[in-house]
Amino acid sequence: MGKFSNLMHTLEGVNLPDSPAVSGLRRGSVRMKNLWKSLPARLLVGVIVGVLAGLVANESVMNVVVTLKQVLGQVITFCVPLIVIGFIAPSITRLGQNASRMLGVALILAYVSSIGAALFSMAAGYGLIPHLSIASDVEGLKKLPDVIFQLEIPQIMPVMSALVFSVLLGLAVTWTKSKHTEEILDEFQQIVLSIVSRVVIPMLPFFIATTFCGLAYEGTITRQLPVFLKVIIIVMIGHYIWMALLYVLAGVYSGKNPMEVVKHYGPAYLTAVGTMSSAATLAVALRCARKSSVLREDMVNFGVPLFANIHLCGSVLTEVFFVMTVSQILYGHMPSVGTMVLFCLLLGVFAIGAPGVPGGTVMASLGLITGILLFDETGTGLMLTIFALQDSFGTACNVTGDGALTLILTGYAKKHEIAEEQKS
Repeated sequence: MGKFSNLMHTLEGVNLPDSPAVSGLRRGSVRMKNLWKSLPARLLVGVIVGVLAGLVANESVMNVVVTLKQVLGQVITFCVPLIVIGFIAPSITRLGQNASRMLGVALILAYVSSIGAALFSMAAGYGLIPHLSIASDVEGLKKLPDVIFQLEIPQIMPVMSALVFSVLLGLAVTWTKSKHTEEILDEFQQIVLSIVSRVVIPMLPFFIATTFCGLAYEGTITRQLPVFLKVIIIVMIGHYIWMALLYVLAGVYSGKNPMEVVKHYGPAYLTAVGTMSSAATLAVALRCARKSSVLREDMVNFGVPLFANIHLCGSVLTEVFFVMTVSQILYGHMPSVGTMVLFCLLLGVFAIGAPGVPGGTVMASLGLITGILLFDETGTGLMLTIFALQDSFGTACNVTGDGALTLILTGYAKKHEIAEEQKS
C-alpha cells in the first residue's frame, strides 16, 4: 500500500501521455484515496482488524489492547459534555423566544417514541417468545486481562449535568437577551467543532478496533453465536421496523423525503455499533445529519445532541423483549399484560434520564426490573448479560432514530413559521 501510494504520488507530478492505462491508474488512485478518507471505510477496517486480532491475540497483546481502549475511551468520554454544551446551548439561544416550545416538543417526541417502541416490543414478545427455545447459557467466556496502567480523565461534569446546564444556560441567555454571552457560546461551538474533527473522529476507528478485539478475545462473537442468532436477529428486525416507522411518519409530517436523511446515517450507525454509546457517537451523528439537505442546521445542532441523551428507543425496545425472554426462561412465564404496560410507561421516563453510555438504559431501570417485574439476582444478572451482548445494535437504532425526530422538529419549525436564526 505504501509503495503504491508513493508510485501514484510520483505519477501525479510527472507529465505522462494521456493514455487510457495511465488515466485509469490515476482514477483508481483517486478512488482509493477517497475511499480511505471515508469514515465508514475506516470504521469497517477497524471492526475487521479488531476481530482478526482478537482471535489470535495472547494475554500480553490484550494487556496493551485493553489499556489502549481505556485511554481512548477516557478521552472520548471527556469530550462528550463539551460537545453537549457546545451544541445545545448556542442552538437554544438561536431559537430565541421559541426555545421553550421547541424543548417541550423534543421531550414529547423522545418520550412518545420510546414508549411506542416499548409497547411494540411487548406485543412482539407475547406473540413470538412462546414459540422460541432460547438458550440461557452465557458461560465459558475468557476474562479480559487488566489494563497495564489506569489513566483516569474525569469529565468536567456528568453528561446529564451538561445537558441540564446547556438547557438552562441557553434559556437564560434567551430570556435576558445577553448578546455578549450568545457570541461567546457561538465561538465555543466552533472550538468544540474543531475538537470533534481533529481529535474525536480520528480516534474512533482505533477505539472500535479495540472494542471488537476484546469481544473476539473473550469469545463473545463465537461462543455466544447461538444467543445472537436466536434473540438478536429478532430484536434487530424490530429495530429496523421501528426506525422505518419513525422515518415514514417524519417524512409525512415534514413533507420531506426521509431518505435524504437516512442515506447519510451509515457512518453514525456503524460508529454506534462499535462504541455502544449514543454519547460517544454524537460527533459522527452531527456530521451525518449536517450533510442532509432537508434538515435545518439549527434543528440539527439543537436536536441531535439532545436526542442522543433522551431518545433511547432502540435500547427500550430491546430491554422490553429481553425481560420477557428472561422471565420465560427462569420463571416459566412472562409478566402479565398489565405489569408490562406499567413497566413500558415508566421505562420511557427512565430512558429520558438514562445516560447515553453502554448499558445506560438497563442500568438506569434496574429498579423497575426488580421492583415491578420482581426479578431476583439471577434474573437481573442474566438480563444484564444478554443486554450487553446486543447493546451496540440498540444504540445504533437510538442514534439513527434521532435523525427522524430531528426531521420532525424541522417540519414543526416550518409549519409554525419559526425562522431559522443565522450565526452572527
